[in-house]
Amino acid sequence: MAGKKFSRTWLTPVVAVLVAFAIGAILIYIQGADPLKAYQSLFSHAFGSWSGIAKTLGKATPLVLSGLAVTIGLRAGLFNIGVQGQLVMGAFAAAWAGYFIHGLPIYIHLPVALLFGVAFGAGIGLIAGALKAYRGIHEVITTIMLNSIILALVDYLAGHVFQEPGQILARTPHILPSATIPNIFSMPSGFFFAILLAYGVWWVFQRTTSGFRLETVGRNKSAAWYAGISVKRSVLIAMAVGGGIAGLGGGIESLGVIGRFEPTFNTGLGFDGITIALLGRANPLGVIPGAILIGGMRGAAASMQFDAGVAPEIVDLILALVLFCVTAPFLAKWLKSTEVGAKISSGWGN
Repeated sequence: MAGKKFSRTWLTPVVAVLVAFAIGAILIYIQGADPLKAYQSLFSHAFGSWSGIAKTLGKATPLVLSGLAVTIGLRAGLFNIGVQGQLVMGAFAAAWAGYFIHGLPIYIHLPVALLFGVAFGAGIGLIAGALKAYRGIHEVITTIMLNSIILALVDYLAGHVFQEPGQILARTPHILPSATIPNIFSMPSGFFFAILLAYGVWWVFQRTTSGFRLETVGRNKSAAWYAGISVKRSVLIAMAVGGGIAGLGGGIESLGVIGRFEPTFNTGLGFDGITIALLGRANPLGVIPGAILIGGMRGAAASMQFDAGVAPEIVDLILALVLFCVTAPFLAKWLKSTEVGAKISSGWGN
């Protein structure tokens, strides 16, 4: 019985991905290119070599963490679409700590810089959580607004206040070697940490009373309240922890991939996390294969374009089809089960 339930749970995203790739093949063929050659190029560059796998895992690392941030919210009955702002804020804060703080060994400086990213990401999430818990303002509204505020703020800071001297681009100075995340056998070590964190989040929800409280609130707030569970506290915890994990993803991106903060390099990572979470069926372990798939597509899209003669618009459209097909079925089910639409339409204060 459990096996049948498991197969039904994962059948939808698998079929959705296959359908998206099939539609993409038709579009490639209409364009005049060879779909088989295009997909062969995509997967060979993403997974067919050591360097390709390393690039894919590097792209997947912030996606795993942003997917976890969204997943925690979904399990608690919250739709945290502010992961982009939380991730970018964490990326900026970690980069600032990575170049501004001097004189520390790597085993102190690196954790401190990452903690800056976690703290600032958690702070942004906590703002939305507090507005939800104490003012009844829906988290979709507040996180959308916070995204706009944070993105504008970091653009200003990186382009003026903390801009690298002598540069016209909006970016901070390069981080110090003591704050750089090293690779393991040419593989991004941040990815392996993200895997451990995903397992830790799964363990919390499966084995601890804290996870049980959050999930109870997500399933039925009234029942949770009658059982003595603080709904407000659960909302605050879910949003703060989710924001902290998103901020950690941004910090790893700045310290382990880019080497500084540049706003353009973090575009879309938080929004992709929404798709990753829904692709993983709001399962902390399920975000891993989804992040690897999307990370591989992001990393090898240019190679498919050059090798198979596929127009760049087709590459973006194939990715959009994958994101839509894997997101729509679960999102519709989740919205229906939690009646988010009814809450939004009935007013902000509900």
